[in-house]
Order: sequence, then C-alpha cells, then structure tokens
Amino acid sequence: MKICVYGAGAIGGHLAARLVATGGHEVSVVARGAHLSAIRDKGIWLRVGGAELGGKPSAATDDAATLPAQDVVLVALKGPSLPAIARPLARLLGETGFAVFLMNGVPWWWNYGAGKDAPLPLLDPDGALWRMVGGQRALGGVISSSNQVVAPGVVQNTGGDRWLIGEPGGETTTRAQAVVDLFRAIGLNGALSSGIRGDIWRKLFVNISSNPFAALTRLPSRAAADVPGLDDICIQAIHEALAVAAAMGHDLRGEIDPEKIVKPAGGRAPGRSSMLQDVDAGRALEIDGIVGQVREFGREKGVPTPILDTILPLLRGLDTSMRLAREN
Repeated sequence: MKICVYGAGAIGGHLAARLVATGGHEVSVVARGAHLSAIRDKGIWLRVGGAELGGKPSAATDDAATLPAQDVVLVALKGPSLPAIARPLARLLGETGFAVFLMNGVPWWWNYGAGKDAPLPLLDPDGALWRMVGGQRALGGVISSSNQVVAPGVVQNTGGDRWLIGEPGGETTTRAQAVVDLFRAIGLNGALSSGIRGDIWRKLFVNISSNPFAALTRLPSRAAADVPGLDDICIQAIHEALAVAAAMGHDLRGEIDPEKIVKPAGGRAPGRSSMLQDVDAGRALEIDGIVGQVREFGREKGVPTPILDTILPLLRGLDTSMRLAREN
C-alpha cells in the first residue's frame, strides 16, 4: 500500500517509524522544519521499551502536492491545523483513498451520518474539510499512547498502547479492519471500534480534565496533584462533559468515575500532557476540539457548563498571547 503519515510529530512519528522499520509498504511523511530535515537526513526513529527502531521513509516533504495519490493517509495533525490542509489532503486521497484522523477531542466529521448534515463551525470554519474531504472518506481514531518528540527525527514513547479505529457509523468495513490489521502488523495494539463516538467521549473525559489545566498552570501531571483544590475543578469539568455527552445520546455516567480519572489508584503517570507540550513549544493549542465544541454542544442542549465557560476564554487568551509572541 501507499501510506502517508500527514504530520510526523509525536503520534505520527511513532507510526511512521514503525511502518518504515517493518517494511512492506511505500511510506511517505509530511513534516516540516528541523524535524523534516532530520528525517530526510537520518530517518524517523522511535525509542520504545529500551529499543530504537525506524529508518528513512520513501519520501519526506513539507509539500503534500509532491506526493502521488495514497491508499491511506494517517492524519496526525492537531485540530487547529486541519482546515488549512483540506485541499492537499483531498488531492492525496485521489478517487479511492481514505484518511484516518488520529486526534484528541471532537473531530470535524462528527456530524457525518449523525442526522445533521452540516460541518461544525468551530472545527471546520469554512466547511472546507466537509466539502473537499468529506465524512465518507474519514475514519476515526482514539489513541492511548504517550509520546514526545525529544529531538529532530526522534520520538520517545513513555507508555500506553491502545489504538482504536472505527467508522463514523460504527459499521465493520474492510477498510477499517485493514487499518487495524496494519497497526497490529507493525507491533501495535490495534482494535476495531464499533462505537467510535463513544470511544471519543471516553478519551475526551481524560483530556478535558488534564490538558486545559496543564496548559494554564504549566504543571506536569504529578505536580498538579499537589495543588489544593485543582483536582476538584478537574473532576467538575468531567461531570460537565458527562452531562453534555448524555444529552448528545452517549450517557456514560454509569461507566465513568471522574474521581478515578483524576485520582488514579496507582497515582498519576509522569510526563507532560500534549497541550502542555504545545505551550512549551509555543504551538497553537487544540482548544475547540477538547473544550470549545463540548461547551457548544452543551449550549445547544441546554446543559450548564460553568467550569468550561470559565476555562475556555482563559485558554483562548493563552493561545492568543502565544500567537502574538510568535509573530513578534
């Protein structure tokens, strides 16, 4: 197969390194900056379990237009970057290709097949993804794997290995199974989801209680646990998201215990959340997929979300200050 990893950062770099190391496919990578230069020069490498694996992909570029049409595109960019790639992504998919969106939070394709045939303005402002890519060419992905780019061309895995893939409608298809089989073949714990929207909510409950607060406080997970009162706010954020999910038809309140998410029995894992990594690097924050759209769903359904109402403008203010710093 022709496989393109579009965005070879922490998650994308992990996948690209495994795909290249395993072989058997024509693997292309879309990346940028020093990371791209290192991939071209020395390849993409993954450090995992005391080993290092990887190699040089068939092609590495910052211009997707230089690549031929692909059988599958693994999109590992974060939400804010997606609308800008609608046209090049659509061209990469050609007539028969499809894309797997590996991202946190509510995805841009959420309304596809869900009874509301329209894009989500917060996530796809001009509807470019909806028009050019289309929900019919999208698969969802929910990833539980902690990774960080520790040097140009090098990704470090610090734990987690669960890669759920599913059709927006929940049906079992040849293409979804093919992606699961591909992930298993490269050494990952891939699994087929029969309800990807529910799985997205389950991951979102974790993200909404960690990422925003890590970004605002600049604290890694273990240090945040020592701040009096902070855990209570994190727990309330999950309760709000649970109520919104229930109003959207995914009532998981009997399954999810916010206390156990925020205060796990074995203590919090070490490391820095993905949004905190973005703050450290001065990158745009994936605010709307994790917080903004959940708050918007709440407003549509009449569900109060006072914690989300408070942290959303704070996150947007932080994102604006970082953008101004980049511009200067």
